[in-house]
Amino acid sequence: MSNLDTSLQYLKGVGPKKIKSFLKLEIKTIRDLLYYFPRTYEDRRNFVKLIDCKDGQKANCRVTISGLPTVFRPRRGLTITKIPVKDDSAAGFLVWFNQNYIKDKFSIGESIKVNGKIKRVGMDIQIHQPYSEKDNGKNGLVGRIIPIYSLTGKISNNEIIKLVSLVLKEYLNFEEDVLPDYILKQNNCPDIKEALINIHFPKDKESYLISRKRLVFEELFLLQLGLFALKNKYHQTEKGIKFSETKQINKFLKSLPFELTNAQKRVLNEITADMESHNPMNRLVQGDVGSGKTIIAVLAMMKAHFSGYQSVMMAPTEILAKQHYESITNLFKEYDIRCELLVGSLTNKEKTNILEKIKNGDVDIIIGTHAIIQDSVEFKALGLAITDEQHRFGVRQRAMLSSKGYNPDVLVMTATPIPRTLALILYGDLDISIIDELPPGRKQVKTYAIDSKMKERAYNFIRQQIAEGRQTYIVCPLVEESEKLDIKSAVQLYEELKSECFKDLRLGLLHGKMKAGEKDDIMSKFINHDIDILISTTVIEVGVNVPNASIMLIENAERFGLAQLHQLRGRVGRGEYQSYCILANESRSKISKERMNIMENSTDGFIISEKDLEIRGPGEFFGTRQHGIPKLKIANIFNDINILKNAQSAAQRIINEDPKLNLEKHMKLKNKIIKMFREELEEISFN
Repeated sequence: MSNLDTSLQYLKGVGPKKIKSFLKLEIKTIRDLLYYFPRTYEDRRNFVKLIDCKDGQKANCRVTISGLPTVFRPRRGLTITKIPVKDDSAAGFLVWFNQNYIKDKFSIGESIKVNGKIKRVGMDIQIHQPYSEKDNGKNGLVGRIIPIYSLTGKISNNEIIKLVSLVLKEYLNFEEDVLPDYILKQNNCPDIKEALINIHFPKDKESYLISRKRLVFEELFLLQLGLFALKNKYHQTEKGIKFSETKQINKFLKSLPFELTNAQKRVLNEITADMESHNPMNRLVQGDVGSGKTIIAVLAMMKAHFSGYQSVMMAPTEILAKQHYESITNLFKEYDIRCELLVGSLTNKEKTNILEKIKNGDVDIIIGTHAIIQDSVEFKALGLAITDEQHRFGVRQRAMLSSKGYNPDVLVMTATPIPRTLALILYGDLDISIIDELPPGRKQVKTYAIDSKMKERAYNFIRQQIAEGRQTYIVCPLVEESEKLDIKSAVQLYEELKSECFKDLRLGLLHGKMKAGEKDDIMSKFINHDIDILISTTVIEVGVNVPNASIMLIENAERFGLAQLHQLRGRVGRGEYQSYCILANESRSKISKERMNIMENSTDGFIISEKDLEIRGPGEFFGTRQHGIPKLKIANIFNDINILKNAQSAAQRIINEDPKLNLEKHMKLKNKIIKMFREELEEISFN
């Protein structure tokens, strides 16, 4: 363990009590503090004369103590200390509140530098709560650019500045560059020590920009290299399966009650070309809710079957897996294609029976959840591996699915339109197909944002729609009532509406803490119109198809991301009726109103996802920490797209040259990546 991995607790000035506050900032070690970058900066290099100080603005001044301090006590619990100062332009006062001790700190005639907020009171020029230091030619926190860090209540910015200065002075030499020299030269990067010094304490804008660019490049480069290396573990062979041309697909298409859209035809042609080549397919299919991705997957599975191979489809929830199983089984009822459902809720006897069929090749298509990637699942001839709602699976989970066969074709699908900027990182090794066209006849969902004053009107509208034979979803962000957040839970709202507003209607409750059987029972009742209003958490975000449901009311809409709101909205508008999405927004913030406006004015999932990424950042966009993507400390994917592209190209070149990172010049990179992706690599040999 290097000194940088030492607990911050042992750094001078921290200790066992203060470390608790640092842990809230996710700073555990000295290295963590070294890489805890400022959120912004304050330029204190320029000094102004007292006479030129503007009311309400912060200023740096060089002044001389010109008189004795006075202390006022205007009321109990408040003291005001004023010390007279002057420069060659005017006189003024330094003012502190409840800091009596300050009166003994200065001497008449002493020259000091101060930084503080200017307050002009009548003819007085006052500098409130100033930071001060001796004017002796040295720059402490006045006279240079000062970093501003994100804080918790018990740690001040000056404390972090002091500790970072200490770490840079005493520990920086323990840090070494993991980027090879040739990468640094190709990308005009300064060494890591220079970059760390200038990101915390830049001398000027140029030194800051150069250092930030280097740190952003390294962060994105390591992330992309790690993902490439990880995925490369499961794609050791270049040659893939060459599937045969199948006339049955054209016959099947003619039997469908609808015609594929032009976008679906384009994506099907791309998939067909992939499957009929010797190269393994690695393709992501993005399509908005209702754009028709499932039928494309069905056609790919059909092609695999008539070429003599098994297919597998993995979905994130049992509800979605069962829906896929039922719809796919129904589509193949005229064909001798055997489908099975493998999910966690099956009995051991049922699982054993299905596993035996999969191993013996008595099953052609297997649809399931995470249960599919368990060691006990063995395929006779897996040729096509499909994951649905791709972003919900970890990197390792996705790769493990494709490892069940000998270099099978891989097709991944998502109804969450992913901005290309983020797709570059999440799916850098995949070809991307986009179904950017909805089937004809689908009416746009009309979307309205409301506040609490309009809730009764919304409930009346719901009642009106139900009287016309429609059904309604009401979605809440929580299952149970929260003491910390003033948000109505699904359970609480269900009880309220059932006993008050909608006591004469049939209500149902659905949430993730219910048992699988209970959830299935509720959904079946809703699908069969035995329930008028379904009160639910986001468990209905994917996989529920109820054409008769025409209203989606989302409580506390400000608590959801735009992409998630768009997903939820996609649960309605699936039938012949005009549908509505009502966003109950309890926040008055400017950002919240901006987000609601985006939802009201756009039904294009790709535009919405770009806005979501811009507003919330990639860390929250998919909850990427849960899915194998280390948290970004300094890079911003939305703003740093050019650096990302350079980092990705550099990472790809290294992987092409040294797939296992075994060359001496890449050993530091390899060790760093193993550390970054420890959880994802724990079951994978990286040698």
